[in-house]
Amino acid sequence: MPVDKLLHDFCRSVERRDGAAFAALFTEDGVYHDVFYGAFTGRAKIAEMITDWFYRTATDFRWDMHDPVSDGRILYARYTFSYRSLLPEANGARAMFEGVAIMTLRDGLIVTYHEVANTAPAFVDLNFAPERIVKIFAKQGAALKARPEMQRHIAN
Repeated sequence: MPVDKLLHDFCRSVERRDGAAFAALFTEDGVYHDVFYGAFTGRAKIAEMITDWFYRTATDFRWDMHDPVSDGRILYARYTFSYRSLLPEANGARAMFEGVAIMTLRDGLIVTYHEVANTAPAFVDLNFAPERIVKIFAKQGAALKARPEMQRHIAN
């Protein structure tokens, strides 16, 4: 599948709450590493992430990919992403993020997805208490330190 179509279908399926269409963009054993919810492995779990997890506390998603770069094996794209929060403390605010999507590909499908996301503006938009933000950042820091490519950076 051409990269532009893959990214278009990726974003629009999230916006339509179409977990099946979203999951079909992944290989059978594909993994989506969500910055908040963790890893979802396999098409059934990836579809559930969209139809249930994403929409449990949010609605009116908007996702756009910009400036994709790919060699057919790896795909990078800058993105802008937002949703209207259903969390009580957010008072209906639109949470906005930017980031970079990093995907490995096989036969035109996504094998792994992970991202580097600037979540700080969204936490302000959502009215999160400082203690809650610290807890989220600590979890993200622990996940970063657990990655194999970081081991050289934390070794004495």
